[in-house]
Amino acid sequence: MSIEVANESGVEIDEAALVALAGHVLDEMGIHPLAELSILIVDEPAMAALNEQWMGESGPTDVLAFPMDELRPNSGGARKEGDGPADPALLGDVVLCPQVAARQAAEAGHSAQEELELLCTHGILHLLGYDHAEPEEHAEMFGLQAELLESWRGVRRER
Repeated sequence: MSIEVANESGVEIDEAALVALAGHVLDEMGIHPLAELSILIVDEPAMAALNEQWMGESGPTDVLAFPMDELRPNSGGARKEGDGPADPALLGDVVLCPQVAARQAAEAGHSAQEELELLCTHGILHLLGYDHAEPEEHAEMFGLQAELLESWRGVRRER
Protein backbone atom coordinates (compact mmCIF):
# COMPACT_ATOMS: atom_id res chain seq x y z
CA MET A 1 0.00 0.00 0.00
CA SER A 2 1.08 3.52 -0.59
CA ILE A 3 -0.15 5.55 2.37
CA GLU A 4 1.06 9.13 2.56
CA VAL A 5 0.61 11.38 5.60
CA ALA A 6 0.93 15.16 5.46
CA ASN A 7 0.71 16.85 8.84
CA GLU A 8 -0.10 20.52 8.38
CA SER A 9 -1.78 20.92 11.77
CA GLY A 10 1.12 22.04 13.91
CA VAL A 11 0.21 19.23 16.33
CA GLU A 12 2.57 16.32 16.88
CA ILE A 13 0.86 13.13 15.68
CA ASP A 14 2.01 9.51 15.70
CA GLU A 15 2.04 9.37 11.90
CA ALA A 16 3.61 5.90 11.79
CA ALA A 17 0.72 4.51 13.86
CA LEU A 18 -1.83 6.07 11.50
CA VAL A 19 -0.05 4.58 8.48
CA ALA A 20 0.05 1.16 10.15
CA LEU A 21 -3.63 1.41 11.11
CA ALA A 22 -4.64 2.47 7.60
CA GLY A 23 -2.64 -0.43 6.12
CA HIS A 24 -4.36 -2.82 8.53
CA VAL A 25 -7.83 -1.53 7.64
CA LEU A 26 -7.19 -1.68 3.90
CA ASP A 27 -5.74 -5.19 4.19
CA GLU A 28 -8.70 -6.39 6.28
CA MET A 29 -11.07 -4.91 3.72
CA GLY A 30 -9.38 -6.80 0.89
CA ILE A 31 -8.04 -3.75 -0.88
CA HIS A 32 -5.27 -4.32 -3.43
CA PRO A 33 -1.78 -3.87 -1.94
CA LEU A 34 -0.91 -1.30 -4.61
CA ALA A 35 -3.80 1.01 -3.70
CA GLU A 36 -2.95 4.57 -2.70
CA LEU A 37 -4.32 6.57 0.22
CA SER A 38 -3.56 10.05 1.46
CA ILE A 39 -4.07 11.18 5.05
CA LEU A 40 -4.01 14.93 5.57
CA ILE A 41 -3.90 16.36 9.08
CA VAL A 42 -4.99 19.99 9.30
CA ASP A 43 -5.69 22.65 11.90
CA GLU A 44 -9.15 23.96 12.79
CA PRO A 45 -9.22 26.93 10.36
CA ALA A 46 -8.25 24.68 7.42
CA MET A 47 -10.80 22.04 8.43
CA ALA A 48 -13.51 24.68 8.83
CA ALA A 49 -12.75 25.97 5.32
CA LEU A 50 -12.93 22.45 3.84
CA ASN A 51 -16.09 21.67 5.77
CA GLU A 52 -17.80 24.80 4.48
CA GLN A 53 -16.56 24.44 0.91
CA TRP A 54 -17.41 20.75 0.47
CA MET A 55 -20.14 20.00 3.01
CA GLY A 56 -21.84 23.38 3.33
CA GLU A 57 -21.36 23.24 7.11
CA SER A 58 -19.79 25.94 9.26
CA GLY A 59 -16.96 25.29 11.68
CA PRO A 60 -14.36 22.55 11.85
CA THR A 61 -15.33 18.90 11.85
CA ASP A 62 -13.35 15.86 12.95
CA VAL A 63 -12.92 13.96 9.66
CA LEU A 64 -13.69 14.41 5.98
CA ALA A 65 -13.26 11.84 3.23
CA PHE A 66 -12.71 12.67 -0.42
CA PRO A 67 -12.93 9.51 -2.57
CA MET A 68 -11.11 9.34 -5.90
CA ASP A 69 -11.61 6.04 -7.76
CA GLU A 70 -14.72 3.93 -7.43
CA LEU A 71 -13.40 1.05 -5.35
CA ARG A 72 -15.27 -1.41 -3.24
CA PRO A 73 -13.96 -4.28 -1.17
CA ASN A 74 -14.66 -7.69 -2.70
CA SER A 75 -16.98 -8.95 0.00
CA GLY A 76 -18.72 -5.70 0.95
CA GLY A 77 -17.13 -6.11 4.35
CA ALA A 78 -14.08 -7.69 5.90
CA ARG A 79 -12.12 -9.95 3.58
CA LYS A 80 -13.34 -13.51 3.45
CA GLU A 81 -11.05 -16.51 3.08
CA GLY A 82 -10.42 -17.14 -0.60
CA ASP A 83 -11.23 -13.60 -1.77
CA GLY A 84 -8.61 -11.99 -3.94
CA PRO A 85 -7.80 -8.30 -3.55
CA ALA A 86 -9.74 -5.69 -5.47
CA ASP A 87 -7.93 -3.87 -8.27
CA PRO A 88 -5.36 -1.22 -7.31
CA ALA A 89 -6.68 2.32 -7.25
CA LEU A 90 -6.21 5.80 -5.90
CA LEU A 91 -8.59 5.65 -2.94
CA GLY A 92 -8.63 9.32 -2.05
CA ASP A 93 -7.96 11.56 0.92
CA VAL A 94 -8.89 11.29 4.57
CA VAL A 95 -8.61 14.66 6.31
CA LEU A 96 -8.31 14.71 10.11
CA CYS A 97 -8.36 17.59 12.59
CA PRO A 98 -6.44 16.69 15.77
CA GLN A 99 -7.80 19.63 17.78
CA VAL A 100 -11.39 18.48 17.25
CA ALA A 101 -10.31 14.88 17.86
CA ALA A 102 -8.69 15.86 21.17
CA ARG A 103 -11.92 17.46 22.41
CA GLN A 104 -13.96 14.43 21.38
CA ALA A 105 -11.43 12.10 23.01
CA ALA A 106 -11.71 13.98 26.30
CA GLU A 107 -15.50 13.67 26.17
CA ALA A 108 -15.29 9.96 25.32
CA GLY A 109 -12.69 9.22 27.99
CA HIS A 110 -9.92 7.90 25.75
CA SER A 111 -6.70 9.25 24.24
CA ALA A 112 -6.47 11.67 21.33
CA GLN A 113 -4.50 9.00 19.43
CA GLU A 114 -7.35 6.49 19.88
CA GLU A 115 -9.78 9.11 18.59
CA LEU A 116 -7.60 9.81 15.55
CA GLU A 117 -7.44 6.06 14.86
CA LEU A 118 -11.23 5.82 15.09
CA LEU A 119 -11.63 8.82 12.78
CA CYS A 120 -9.07 7.52 10.30
CA THR A 121 -10.89 4.17 10.15
CA HIS A 122 -14.20 5.99 9.73
CA GLY A 123 -12.81 8.08 6.89
CA ILE A 124 -11.38 5.04 5.10
CA LEU A 125 -14.75 3.30 5.29
CA HIS A 126 -16.34 6.36 3.67
CA LEU A 127 -13.74 6.15 0.88
CA LEU A 128 -14.79 2.54 0.37
CA GLY A 129 -18.43 3.54 -0.08
CA TYR A 130 -19.84 3.03 3.41
CA ASP A 131 -22.24 5.59 4.81
CA HIS A 132 -24.36 6.05 7.91
CA ALA A 133 -27.31 8.17 6.80
CA GLU A 134 -29.87 5.37 7.22
CA PRO A 135 -30.21 3.20 10.35
CA GLU A 136 -29.18 0.01 8.51
CA GLU A 137 -26.15 1.74 6.99
CA HIS A 138 -25.23 3.19 10.38
CA ALA A 139 -25.37 -0.23 12.04
CA GLU A 140 -23.26 -1.82 9.30
CA MET A 141 -20.64 0.92 9.13
CA PHE A 142 -20.20 1.42 12.86
CA GLY A 143 -20.20 -2.33 13.47
CA LEU A 144 -17.47 -2.80 10.88
CA GLN A 145 -15.57 0.18 12.29
CA ALA A 146 -15.64 -1.39 15.77
CA GLU A 147 -14.46 -4.76 14.40
CA LEU A 148 -11.58 -3.17 12.51
CA LEU A 149 -10.46 -1.12 15.52
CA GLU A 150 -10.66 -4.17 17.78
CA SER A 151 -8.56 -6.24 15.37
CA TRP A 152 -6.09 -3.33 15.09
CA ARG A 153 -5.74 -3.14 18.87
CA GLY A 154 -5.13 -6.90 18.93
CA VAL A 155 -2.34 -6.51 16.37
CA ARG A 156 -0.79 -3.69 18.40
CA ARG A 157 -0.88 -5.75 21.61
CA GLU A 158 0.96 -8.57 19.84
CA ARG A 159 3.86 -6.29 18.88
